[in-house]
Amino acid sequence: MTPTYLPALRYGGPIRTVHALCRALAALGHDVHVFTTNVDGEQDSAVPLQRPVDLEGVKVTYFPSRLLRRLYWSPPMGRALTQAVAGFDAVHLHAVYLWTTWAGARAARAHRIPYVMSPRGMLVPELMRRKSRWLKAAWVTLIERANLEDAAVIHATSAVEAKHIAGFGWRLPPIVTIPHGVDDPPEPSAAPPSPDVSAAIAGSAPVLALGRISWEKGLDRLIAALPLAFDARLVIAGDDADGQAAFLAAEARRCGVAERVTILARHVAGADKEALFGAARLFAMTSLSENFGLAAFEAMRRGVPVLTTADVGMSEIVREAGAGLVVDPAPAAIAAGLNALMEDAARSRAMGETGKALVIGQYGWPTIARRMEVLYRSVGRAPPVRDATP
Repeated sequence: MTPTYLPALRYGGPIRTVHALCRALAALGHDVHVFTTNVDGEQDSAVPLQRPVDLEGVKVTYFPSRLLRRLYWSPPMGRALTQAVAGFDAVHLHAVYLWTTWAGARAARAHRIPYVMSPRGMLVPELMRRKSRWLKAAWVTLIERANLEDAAVIHATSAVEAKHIAGFGWRLPPIVTIPHGVDDPPEPSAAPPSPDVSAAIAGSAPVLALGRISWEKGLDRLIAALPLAFDARLVIAGDDADGQAAFLAAEARRCGVAERVTILARHVAGADKEALFGAARLFAMTSLSENFGLAAFEAMRRGVPVLTTADVGMSEIVREAGAGLVVDPAPAAIAAGLNALMEDAARSRAMGETGKALVIGQYGWPTIARRMEVLYRSVGRAPPVRDATP
């Protein structure tokens, strides 16, 4: 059996990909347990507390976090980990800068249970410098370094992320790269898309940027490229982070392209999400840094060609497969890539079909789960106990 432990993550792809991995491991016959909190932004999720809940074959236990919620501090979870970890064959910790990760690592070390660390793109120097720089530096030095050095294996989702982690130069265990998987698209829905989505996809096929709307996604780069990509119409959709949507709208006005930019600053799922993918001429991801880039992978699964920058982890897959274009982050280079994909429809369709075939053949969750299963089986006993009490 190979149980896995997961701390709570509210935004972005990690919570979906971790659950998909757990679900696929359970389908392979493993007994998978997840420990997380009930934190849901400023609210609490309406879930049973401190008892397992079956979610698609995965046993998920939610714990309360009443103080220091940004760190997901939960004394009940700490006590449960101390009691339960000894019965696990392996522990898998996801994310950094969280109390839950530290508690899981400490419990695993105390019981000499090997653990795998997945930083999930949170150890990118550029992102560390731009937000809460000094707090993150202190946390990494005092807590996260020990968690990483004492892991049996560090798991990265791309060569880009593995390079960032190795760049710290610590006494690290092996870094193994296993990418995300991707779910198959849902069955076609009879439900029509929402009015705002219908309006966004009316007319010419748009360039789609789907995902959390935040500064690290580099969407201002994409808008700055539009004056040089005269035929491109851009649809940006996703949850707004820190008022970034308003900033991007102002950037579109400043660049004189407001009439070619539509921003849907809300969560997009189901029929709306599929309608956006179905209408897209191409998918663009121009992030400052992205440990993988799940939304772009979802686009590939649906046969949509991808334009991305090299700072996006899955760009290496796009380049090797010929599933789109990897461009420099300068607006002129992004514009040149947009023009190349939009002017040659036959080439773009061929790239989309190539990417779709690759994802179906090599990156379904059952395939990724089997690779992770091999990783879990490869870890030996944990290293000597280190007291990492801050």
